[in-house]
Amino acid sequence: MRRIILFILPLLVLTSCSNAQQGDLSRIKLPEGFKIEIFADNVKGARSLVRSNKGTIFVGSRSAGNVYAIVDSNNNYKADKVYTIAEGLNMPNGVAIKDGSLYVAEINRVIRFDNIEDNLANPPKPVVVNDKFPDDTHHGWKFIRFGPDGKLYVPVGAPCNICESEDEVYASILRMNPDGSDLEVFANGVRNTVGFDWHPTTKELWFTDNGRDWFGENKPADELNHAPKKGMHFGYPYCHQGDMADPKYGVSRNCDEFTPPAQKLGPHVASLGMRFYTGSMFPAEYKNQIFIAEHGSWNRISPLGYRVTLVKLEGNKAVSYEVFAEGWLQKGGKIGRPVDVMQMPDGSLLVSDDYADMIYRISYKK
Repeated sequence: MRRIILFILPLLVLTSCSNAQQGDLSRIKLPEGFKIEIFADNVKGARSLVRSNKGTIFVGSRSAGNVYAIVDSNNNYKADKVYTIAEGLNMPNGVAIKDGSLYVAEINRVIRFDNIEDNLANPPKPVVVNDKFPDDTHHGWKFIRFGPDGKLYVPVGAPCNICESEDEVYASILRMNPDGSDLEVFANGVRNTVGFDWHPTTKELWFTDNGRDWFGENKPADELNHAPKKGMHFGYPYCHQGDMADPKYGVSRNCDEFTPPAQKLGPHVASLGMRFYTGSMFPAEYKNQIFIAEHGSWNRISPLGYRVTLVKLEGNKAVSYEVFAEGWLQKGGKIGRPVDVMQMPDGSLLVSDDYADMIYRISYKK
């Protein structure tokens, strides 16, 4: 039996800039030597990214209900063709590739398109991999990835802003075999993660997590978490940002019971996609460090986020958190909202934007 307590409060909306300003990359600030360009446009609601071994980039969406395939046939790092693989799906945010098949995560199920790259113009009907996930739309959209263990990792967010459920599937990261079998909980106490990656050396999981709303303008922080093993609990709904007890659910619990974040991120920045950088294009200081797409706050009086940030590590310890790319938030409102980041074979970085319906490419030249 699932016992869920919900709190619903009014929505605040950040002003938008004009359509002409969306995608105006002259406004984006980057460190010296870096350049940002449009890789693909008119990709409605572009969110999660994955690249196949053959070079096709698959893109999930949320509000659009579509899944796309982007082809750069002449390898000039600009899209030549955008295919719509599927339409009318239920928030198909997450995409993953394994053995030539495209996996797509909807709200309550994961589906699979087999032999997809030979059928971009005429996609096959999807195969249902697992349809046993909850159908709650609140934090129901999913980011998915295959881990080093060959299993598909699938999060299930909390079906609320702040609530307690007796069903451990909520506020968790699950994993299962590629055929959908052996579904199990890997981590608990995760309010809503929409991005994770494995350390290139240790092969341990790291993930972003969005903090609760309506607890203050500057609290709690979003989190970057480190989960080296199965069975860890990251605090939700009892403890936020590792050291802040929830006024309702944290009364009888101690924050010391839970795993604290590896790095506190900005409050309400909506930290989503993250990747370890393993390429050789960027300067050596970026090697094995973490890029994070911050979608931007939706109810903060003073908006925050709308940028790409960088967390630097020394071993398994985060030592800094800094802005890498910014400018999607202007005085007149927002002109873009970064969602996911993905490294390309040449070491450049793609960034999806579901507000401007674009995918950008960030490169570096000395």
